[in-house]
Amino acid sequence: MKVVILCGGKGTRMREETEYRPKPLVDIGGKPILWHIMKIYSSYGFNDFVLCVGYKGDMIKQYFIDMYWRNNDFTLDFSGDRKIEYHTAEEENWNITIVNTGIETMTGGRLKQVEKYIDGEEFMFTYGDGLSDVNILELSEFHRKMGRIGTLTGVNPISTFGVMEIEDGIVNAFKEKPILKDRVNGGFMVFNKEVFKYLPIEDCFFEQEPIRNLAKAKQLAVYEHDGFWVAIDTFKDVEAVNKLWDKGEHLWIAAE
Repeated sequence: MKVVILCGGKGTRMREETEYRPKPLVDIGGKPILWHIMKIYSSYGFNDFVLCVGYKGDMIKQYFIDMYWRNNDFTLDFSGDRKIEYHTAEEENWNITIVNTGIETMTGGRLKQVEKYIDGEEFMFTYGDGLSDVNILELSEFHRKMGRIGTLTGVNPISTFGVMEIEDGIVNAFKEKPILKDRVNGGFMVFNKEVFKYLPIEDCFFEQEPIRNLAKAKQLAVYEHDGFWVAIDTFKDVEAVNKLWDKGEHLWIAAE
């Protein structure tokens, strides 16, 4: 099954990093966010990726062209056949299709452009900035059980603000950035190819008209995930996730 990952946005809320590189290449523990997302899927046996690039997309292309020598120690032998001998065994069994979907294209337009690369009846779909310990196999099984066109992973986000507990006009306590009760779409979606019928010819945000029309048609299921999930939207998020990694808390990679 293909895994489609949106990698083309400008990441304007992370200008400290994205002025120089695309958001999916921002480092977490010395590896790009995108690498971590792909490791989540590959740890469950999903190794066939379609990357929708746009803003600074050439840097993403170059990263994967260079990935093998970047991630391994090697010896260059110039004395004879100019061989390269690699000494470490970090090698990903990935098949990667990189599609330039445009710098200004919206999420629905990016997905529409890669329809021709989806060769199965189902595909995974996610964003290039979210990490989670969601069980991808269980998600896939749930999608098939529900028999709908699409399945979203519903997560409880952490509030960006502390909240007050108030009684009779008096503050009793503060809760520092609590987990909210309502669920949001955390990415890590599964769709049948019928979803492309819900994408208009003109460019659009996938999260608006297409998703709303699927919901109206009762064609969206929700896999409720109560484990780890984070959206890396700001530089503070980058720092927080890097602190987890530095402490050995690789909460989003099943193989760790």
